[in-house]
Amino acid sequence: MTELAITVRQRPGFHLVQLEGELDSTTQLPLRQAFNELLTEAPPKIVVDAARLAFCDSSGLWTLITGQREAEGRGGGLRLIGVHGPLARLLSVTRLVDMFPSYASLDQAAHWPGPR
Repeated sequence: MTELAITVRQRPGFHLVQLEGELDSTTQLPLRQAFNELLTEAPPKIVVDAARLAFCDSSGLWTLITGQREAEGRGGGLRLIGVHGPLARLLSVTRLVDMFPSYASLDQAAHWPGPR
């Protein structure tokens, strides 16, 4: 059985979601539930730290895509940091790298542009 630890921390202006373990069809539901709670913020700004993510399959990727679309639809966004290994390969193979641009650090990912 796979396991995924999810830690959510409030930061000034955004929420940090740290993932550790495996994000797949058997572990994606708690992440989806965490996103649903965070999407009630106005606007929802979420940074997902994937540095300790050991594995990600297509259902895990779909959870991230859905979270991103819903956050953007509500005027916010979902950003990834620490992307490596299977998640990096999935983003590359599916050509979703542009949907989830690479941020070198938490500080960089946490700065959203101001209102237009």
